[in-house]
Amino acid sequence: MCTYAMVHYKVHYVCLPCRRSHKQPWHGGEHRCARCRRPMLDGGHDFAAPRRADERRWRAVAAVLESGLRYEGFEPCGCGRQPEYRPRTSAQVRARRRVAARRGLTEAEALALRDPSDD
Repeated sequence: MCTYAMVHYKVHYVCLPCRRSHKQPWHGGEHRCARCRRPMLDGGHDFAAPRRADERRWRAVAAVLESGLRYEGFEPCGCGRQPEYRPRTSAQVRARRRVAARRGLTEAEALALRDPSDD
């Protein structure tokens, strides 16, 4: 049974400059930060915000969201649970960017790699 078809789950929206996230219903429109009024990025259903003071984790979140990836654990329809890898620290982001440059991958493809040393 499709999980997302039965229940309307809220989506995490993230403001990178303010380091804030809010869960709001998805309606296809633009969500703005309550603090700075800038447009918020769609973080996905399974985003877990790091502490505001944790700069290296927020840099990793910024790299993931700016590359077009989201934090999703379910498949788009919600039928299967295939957790997707996302880097948690800026060091992991740098390692994946080096792999992307070596292999000719896009940044989004490299950031989604669970272990960059696997061929």
